[in-house]
Amino acid sequence: MQEPADGVEGALLRARALIDLTVALHRQTPRSDSLVILPDDEAAVANAVDVLLDRTRHSANLALPGSVEQSRLGAPVLARRRAGGQDCIVRLLCNPRGLNAQLPRAAKKSTRRLETRVTHSPLVEVLVADGRFALVRAELPADGDCVLIVQDPAVARTLDLLFAGVWSGAVSPAEHVRVNQRLSSDVARRILERLRDGTTDAVGARDIEVSLRTYRRHVADIMRELGANSRFQAGMRAVELGLLTPED
Repeated sequence: MQEPADGVEGALLRARALIDLTVALHRQTPRSDSLVILPDDEAAVANAVDVLLDRTRHSANLALPGSVEQSRLGAPVLARRRAGGQDCIVRLLCNPRGLNAQLPRAAKKSTRRLETRVTHSPLVEVLVADGRFALVRAELPADGDCVLIVQDPAVARTLDLLFAGVWSGAVSPAEHVRVNQRLSSDVARRILERLRDGTTDAVGARDIEVSLRTYRRHVADIMRELGANSRFQAGMRAVELGLLTPED
């Protein structure tokens, strides 16, 4: 049996597998109301988002793989001035390309508590409310583009936990910009590549033609910027933040 994938990519694979399994079970028991397949229609999806947010009391977690304009779930969520509960928190997880002018503008219009984090990991477009209900944008062989209304608490809770796993490794938009600016130099990138690959300090210093002392000073600065406790963790963190790809 193949070992499960690790990290945020593993979370994505588990989310897709869970969605596929839920759809398969729905096909076998079509009378079940635990899953509703909704056409990918803007008005219908916006109405489903409104209904879901009306039922939300504590938290709404939204993941967007692209920009707000490209999404079906993002614009209706950010257009809402409040969710059901007065103290409801909306957590928005997006990729760097989602950080365009529309997102800050939409966020400013909202009077709700909105927290945003950025990840370079691929995302499934999903909205999870209170860990009990979810909307998932999907493409199914029999239905094409659609939105799944998930009303099975166990499935919704699992999607919420997968969201939390990716969220914990993501950073704020300001931190994303700061780290990318500080670590975008050629020297920093070359050192990050060696940290990712597990290269020793002595070999790394020789590769980039600096003294061992200088190399270690750069490593210490990089680890501090990334909040890493080890050299290998710094390399993996650089991959998570998009400073490197896994196989540069």
